[in-house]
Amino acid sequence: MLTLHFAPNTCALASLIALEESGLAFEVRKVDFAASEQRSPAYLAVNPKGRVPALATDRGVLTETPAILAYVTQIAPEKRLAPLDDPFEFARLQAFTSYLCSTVHVAHAHFRRGARWSDDPAAQETMRAKVPQNMAECFGLIEQTMLSGPWVMGEAYSVADPYLFTIGGWLKADGVDPDAFPKVAAHRARMLERPAVARALERAGN
Repeated sequence: MLTLHFAPNTCALASLIALEESGLAFEVRKVDFAASEQRSPAYLAVNPKGRVPALATDRGVLTETPAILAYVTQIAPEKRLAPLDDPFEFARLQAFTSYLCSTVHVAHAHFRRGARWSDDPAAQETMRAKVPQNMAECFGLIEQTMLSGPWVMGEAYSVADPYLFTIGGWLKADGVDPDAFPKVAAHRARMLERPAVARALERAGN
């Protein structure tokens, strides 16, 4: 049985949606961030990084959203959640999820997690002030050059879509108007119509 270690209002929502889309049997264990459970010895034994998501499998634990999303697509190939038969397109999907992970999520994290980069309160405030601009620039690039069609990869839905849906849901809290990106906003509306998304949001308590 797969077990997704999850916390509400985090990037782990993307993995939860992907699992719902996959049709695979899985369970969810919520990690209580308010109680600092992610730093507990029990959770650090699961994921020494002290973060979510973490996906426990029969071969060990996987961490990092792009890796988990790629794994789900490959163990449920019949669901066609990635272009597994086209190396270039699969790499293009990975380029997108990597951008969300390494650039967009990091830009967002500077708002609430500035202490990761500086102990200086003034520097942390400067980071927070920069977040709306950085997130707007990231989503401007996604809007103009990365969102190929109704879905991230074009006509076919993929695991890139729940990841965009998840991080796009942070824009308003980051001081960015989501309506400034019509393609991204339309994508979000389409995602909300999917039964798997509704199930994931219900599990997440959103």
